[in-house]
Amino acid sequence: MELPGLLVLFAAFIVGMSKGGLASVGALAVPLLALRMDPLAAAAMLLPVFIVSDMVGVWLFRRDFDSRNLAILIPASLLGVLIATLLAPVLPAEAFLIATGLIGLAYCARSWLARGRNLPPRPADLPRGVFWGIMTGVTSFISHSGSPPFQTYVLPQKLPKLVFAGTTTITFAVVNLSKVPAYWAVGLFAHIDLAVLLTLMAVAVAGTFVGNRLTKVLPERVYVAVIEVALLLLSIRLVWEGAAALWKM
Repeated sequence: MELPGLLVLFAAFIVGMSKGGLASVGALAVPLLALRMDPLAAAAMLLPVFIVSDMVGVWLFRRDFDSRNLAILIPASLLGVLIATLLAPVLPAEAFLIATGLIGLAYCARSWLARGRNLPPRPADLPRGVFWGIMTGVTSFISHSGSPPFQTYVLPQKLPKLVFAGTTTITFAVVNLSKVPAYWAVGLFAHIDLAVLLTLMAVAVAGTFVGNRLTKVLPERVYVAVIEVALLLLSIRLVWEGAAALWKM
């Protein structure tokens, strides 16, 4: 493998941290590896790592989740994965990256403009949940970057941080499992080195426990700020990456 070892290990570690409760940061892993390899190949390499760390994350948050959100978001996200599977051969991946980034930027702008207005929590609702759930599945399929649409729907509900983290982890655990058949069908797993993969899984599991610890000790305001800053940086990266690729076409 030509990739620097530390880059790959760091990507796996931040995947684990995201499953431990620091939502959004894990979605930075694919853009990070995409600096040195094809984005879809990077997504395929990290999918098993996501799934293993999902298992640990689901166990850690087995008592902390919002059941109504899960009932809305999981079916909608699975529909989004199906839509992405059908659209992927037709639409350029760059279009999905730009759309995902713009969603995240729009949420950050709206959230920061509303600071100081003490808006009440917005309850979970079916129409918005279905729409943003579908968008979560579509964007997650392309580059594991479903956080912007997911958080656009869930963050305004102002859930307790552990409930937010658990709802995020469980939703994406199901979504990631649903991506395995599609990735397998198009041959994305064909050139993955098993020894490297096992090493990345071990690093990701360690990252999961580190992320879970940080989630528990960070004050609520700091936790939300960390998530929003990570979302902002990720969104800027996705828009830049997609626009640059389209410019070269």
